[in-house]
Amino acid sequence: GSKSQVPLLAPIHQQHSKMKTAVFASVVASAAAFAPVSKVSTSTSLAASPYEAELGVIKPTGFFDPLGLSNDIDPETFDQYRAAELKHGRVAQLAVLGYIVPEVYRFDFDIAPGLPCAEVPNGVAALDAIPSLGWAQMVFLIGAVDYWGVLGDFEVGKKAAASLSPEQLEERKLQELQHGRLAMLAILELLRHDSQNLVQPGFDGLDKMISGLPFLYE
Repeated sequence: GSKSQVPLLAPIHQQHSKMKTAVFASVVASAAAFAPVSKVSTSTSLAASPYEAELGVIKPTGFFDPLGLSNDIDPETFDQYRAAELKHGRVAQLAVLGYIVPEVYRFDFDIAPGLPCAEVPNGVAALDAIPSLGWAQMVFLIGAVDYWGVLGDFEVGKKAAASLSPEQLEERKLQELQHGRLAMLAILELLRHDSQNLVQPGFDGLDKMISGLPFLYE
């Protein structure tokens, strides 16, 4: 990323201007994620790779592997990397929703005895508020889903996919990759902004966490 930094003491109107620019860029990126896309053969790696024609190689980046992770690997390893990318993208999408939903709705149960969900702060501040028992519940549930597959295999999605043509199925898979990649970038920015606001409250001059979606608070 760029090494330049915005001074924390910059005038508020400058920060608002930059935030509007960031929001606009996010909207454009979101729209692009849902738009039809086509594969390209352009490579941004230093050497040609046998995986340049794989799903996910799209404009404007083309084949993007600056670290050479796909060099000298077999197809089985590549499939493992792709599965990991899909899983990380899905987790990131849930994480973004986990930031947004508590801003407008709280469950009515206790995450731990004597601690209702409504009293747990949103975002990074929740790390100190949730007791050990609450963390144990979450770790166990995540492990059960990831390792034992307690939620099943979501046959509904497979039945829907069976009705698609090969071209439609490939487009849907590509969209899932795009949405996951966008979500990974989004959750990184949410964590950065939230962490900075925790260290220096009100640094952005705003009183809401999800400032890019003002309709949430109407």
